[in-house]
Amino acid sequence: MPTRHQDIANDLRHQIVTGFIQPGERLPSEAGLADRYKVSTVTLRRALAVLQSEGLVEKIHGKGNFVRRPLRKIVYVGGWGMLDPWTAAEAALRVTVRSNTVQADGQLTTLLKVPQGSPLTEFVCISHEGESPHGLARIYVPIDLASAGMLDDEPSRREAVTRFAIINAPPAAVRETVCARPPTSEEASSLRTDPTTPVFTITRVATDSAGRVVEVALLVFPGHLVEGVFTTHHNTDERQMQA
Repeated sequence: MPTRHQDIANDLRHQIVTGFIQPGERLPSEAGLADRYKVSTVTLRRALAVLQSEGLVEKIHGKGNFVRRPLRKIVYVGGWGMLDPWTAAEAALRVTVRSNTVQADGQLTTLLKVPQGSPLTEFVCISHEGESPHGLARIYVPIDLASAGMLDDEPSRREAVTRFAIINAPPAAVRETVCARPPTSEEASSLRTDPTTPVFTITRVATDSAGRVVEVALLVFPGHLVEGVFTTHHNTDERQMQA
């Protein structure tokens, strides 16, 4: 038997999918909705959490709960970058990028195989469709391979980073580790997603022909808004071809 918060979620969902409440429209205040449905704000928030986990409603800090505009899924192409060529050309999608100089610690020292405190250039990228975030990337490059202003001088690198793609020259190898997990509080805030909704994460490590790690990318996407495509290429033995 449905609980009270499920009944409320069902009613609000029906109003959204039938167009009674329009995309982009702000819902009444939580106190107002709780009064309308004759429930506590705790119960009302549980109902809203259901809709947030389904991607129908987003809560914007300091502004309230809004009906999400329909968002298309994005495609992460393994070993290449976040956006496939067709999606990357869409004018509605944009990526904001900021760069910082940071020191390696914790996980980064292991992934980049550098000593604690080694200087790195960090690129923090957030993709948006309209005002809604689509994905978050933190890309780290050893300081001798990049500078904080490198994107200002290299249009091709800026284009690459806005696809969450590898910034430097094509590496000899790329290792990608994929997992689904709950978001951190920072990730949930940046992506405007419910803290209980899983995110799809990719840890990408690129190495050169000498085995040096030239770039590490930590990519995070809302689980319901991304698809991953990974292609395996088999090497053909040249001797067999010549036989």
